[in-house]
Amino acid sequence: MTPREEGALLSYSGVGKVFPGVVALDGVSFSVRPGEIRALMGENGAGKSTLLKILAGEYRPDSGGLTVAGEPVAFASPRDSAAAGVSIIHQELHLAPDMSVAENLLLGAYPTRGGLLDKAAIRAKAAEILKRLGEDIDPDTPVSALSIGKRQMIEIGKALLRDARIIAFDEPTSSLSARETQTLMRIIRDLAAEGRAILYVSHRMEEVFALCDSVTVLRDGRHVVDYPRMADLPEAQLISDMAGRAIADIYDYRARPLGDEVIAAEGLLGPGLSRPVDVTARKGEILGFFGLVGAGRSELFKLLYGAVAPTAGRVRLHGAAAAVNSPRDGIAAGMALCPEDRKGEAIFPLGSVRENIVVAPRNLGGRIKAFLNMGAEAKQADDLIALMRVKTASAATAIGSLSGGNQQKAVIARWLAAESDILLMDEPTRGIDVGARSEIYGHIYRLAESGKTVLFASSDMPEVMGVADRIVVMCEGAVAGIVSRDEATPDFLLRLALPDAAGSV
Repeated sequence: MTPREEGALLSYSGVGKVFPGVVALDGVSFSVRPGEIRALMGENGAGKSTLLKILAGEYRPDSGGLTVAGEPVAFASPRDSAAAGVSIIHQELHLAPDMSVAENLLLGAYPTRGGLLDKAAIRAKAAEILKRLGEDIDPDTPVSALSIGKRQMIEIGKALLRDARIIAFDEPTSSLSARETQTLMRIIRDLAAEGRAILYVSHRMEEVFALCDSVTVLRDGRHVVDYPRMADLPEAQLISDMAGRAIADIYDYRARPLGDEVIAAEGLLGPGLSRPVDVTARKGEILGFFGLVGAGRSELFKLLYGAVAPTAGRVRLHGAAAAVNSPRDGIAAGMALCPEDRKGEAIFPLGSVRENIVVAPRNLGGRIKAFLNMGAEAKQADDLIALMRVKTASAATAIGSLSGGNQQKAVIARWLAAESDILLMDEPTRGIDVGARSEIYGHIYRLAESGKTVLFASSDMPEVMGVADRIVVMCEGAVAGIVSRDEATPDFLLRLALPDAAGSV
């Protein structure tokens, strides 16, 4: 495909972008035609986010440029991009949590009447778009009261209201339920049928093959290959193009001996749970938690960690009742939580990679250290960055500028620095490419082999089946079943996870 293919609605032509110490993009060229859904694929750090930020007007290219409908454009700001008919659905949500759903949907484009905001019209427009999204949400609901999946649908609704002719989706289904994902895919197909150009970024292979017409592959900031027809492309070839190597089995399960019970929930009940939970995990065990979005996995992890107070039951550690009433208690007891909302709850985006890694051990034992050994901290951070293969220009780089996969690896490094014995990992590979996933699975196995206990929650069934020793299936705030690795089949897990079927298994 030539950089300025005749009839293309969007073209990147030799686009380059350099940051201090990092070549983010090196002469990238590809085009998207009206009505085309083009996947943009590559491992974390391949340059996808930088391309989208240039399209959004957040960055300006150092070389090359864009054309929209055959006309060269140079976006100096997001306002310029939006004015040209571009809309970006970011993986990291850009919503005002204290404002209502309706106010967020129409932010910057409120209808007025007589010089005043027309609240009835705002509500009516919001209700219309929510209906199109298939969401039964009161437009007056504060965004802060919604789940991450619901918030993602609100972000998508903003683009629909702006009637953009070029829409880029960045990991749009990473927090969506199966039903919401199907709704979104229907909406995207409808948008393409209306003649819009769609750029779709996702690490979920099944989605890309089901939805997209074509694909552009990036690796290390460079354009690797275009495939004009997804139907002719073997999945193994696409993975090889992305990673620069063949990945025969990204899970590569490794069995290991298990020790004594390390953590147990006994009759644990609290916000987000509908029935008391009883589960145990042993030393060296990888205990998976599977369920659809909203099943209660994240809520259970926060109860175990002390981030939320239980209403009944208790947590037992190493056979003894433990008073885990706050995250500080959890950390002091040897627990670590890698939350699902990486940006909002896990990282300090303006802090350096080093600062994000060493922040936990500074507070071990419930007391902040009075004196810091900066040299020892720097060495520890550098060693862990190397161990976890965090791709960063330096340890002093702001963690917010790293790709999602590298942010996640830095979060895991934080808890390695704290020498945590029990790791609670909530959607640890959310929004992470297949190559980085394989690395993270390897780290999880190494943690378990060293005697640590890993509890990880995922809505990705193949991931849970591929990595876990046992699987706790949750449905509507309750444990629907606990399945051994040998017993786990997709049909059985799904029957347990579905609300209509969970009680009948």
